[in-house]
Amino acid sequence: MAVDTRPAVRAGRFRLLPLGVVFLTVGLSTAVVLPFLSLFLDREVHASPLRVTVFLVVAPLSGVVASALIGRLSDRLPIRRALLVGAALAGVLGAGLTAYVRDYWILLGLTATATTLANSLFPQSFAYTRALFDRDDPARAAFGVSLMRTVFSVAWVAGPALAAVLLDVGGFRLVYGMAAVMYALAALVAAFRLEELPLPLPARPVAADPDGATPGPRGASRLRLALTALTFVLLQCPLTVGVQAMPLFIDTELHDDPSRAGLVLGLCAALEIPLILGLGALTARVRLRPLILVGGACGVAYYAAAALAPSVPFLLFAQPVNALFIAAVSGVGIAYVQDLLPGEPGRATTLFTNTFPIGAMLAGPLLGLSAQVGYRWAYGMSTALCAAGLLVLVLTRPPARA
Repeated sequence: MAVDTRPAVRAGRFRLLPLGVVFLTVGLSTAVVLPFLSLFLDREVHASPLRVTVFLVVAPLSGVVASALIGRLSDRLPIRRALLVGAALAGVLGAGLTAYVRDYWILLGLTATATTLANSLFPQSFAYTRALFDRDDPARAAFGVSLMRTVFSVAWVAGPALAAVLLDVGGFRLVYGMAAVMYALAALVAAFRLEELPLPLPARPVAADPDGATPGPRGASRLRLALTALTFVLLQCPLTVGVQAMPLFIDTELHDDPSRAGLVLGLCAALEIPLILGLGALTARVRLRPLILVGGACGVAYYAAAALAPSVPFLLFAQPVNALFIAAVSGVGIAYVQDLLPGEPGRATTLFTNTFPIGAMLAGPLLGLSAQVGYRWAYGMSTALCAAGLLVLVLTRPPARA
């Protein structure tokens, strides 16, 4: 007698809804705060440029350290859901206090503690997603990660516009209050709608390597992990450089209205969402490494075109290539690094997500240099970074097939 599995399939799909809500709330809580952080420090805290710089360096550095420690802890104890709840509650504390506190040193302390713990929600949510799919549907694990990455992108499309409205209505107190509410909702959903997952079993060799090769029981070597991390630092640093330089590039080099940068970046974000989903669907048929290689090549092509762009319409025309680059690196890239460390989704996801703040810190000196020599050089240097990242990935060959 055949067994009807359709109700079970529907139940599995509905089980992803709470996880999607967590990603949406985490995305909104960061998207309403981060774009206006420098403005908050300047107007509300009255911090000097030096103090702003210190704040913007301490925040990502403390996040890298905390996320790495929490990632390793999550792979050793079956407490992944508890870590999500704890990180969300830390976000409630950090955002709630920031809504009222205006003392620089207290805010710096909050950033290095509560806010840093809250930022671990991002990698741990992806680690939870990977662990859930590894248990229930390993063949679609990469697609599941890409699907949740899309939800996070949707939050970032809406978040900055929502923050602008909140600023007009109630100032930064309302902005950080909104972030605290989002963190609270994430904590409630994680506590009451997500299940606690057991530690994963050792991964099967068939699904252990993103290139189809069979690694040892511990996954990729330390050298390959280090080179992979370097690859994504080089590929993601241009993301910060390109976004931060865009308004100034349009103003000083293209002699157009700098507000049109919003149109360029908004088009890229809109195109990025379906491309992440499309590449995620391809992961069931195509190995992950070729997809990232194609994405890196798109990065080289886009930044080279941007460096030579004669007008804003030319930049708009080039955004599909930029969106494909971002979708491959930030969407497929997570699953690629997770596959290098089978059975350790927390450590693997943290390894990937930490490459973005490191790349962002490297972007600062490049932007400073561009201010001196011209903002076309920002995109020229980004071209070189993407080419270097692509070269490192090409040279980081997978181990031989068993």
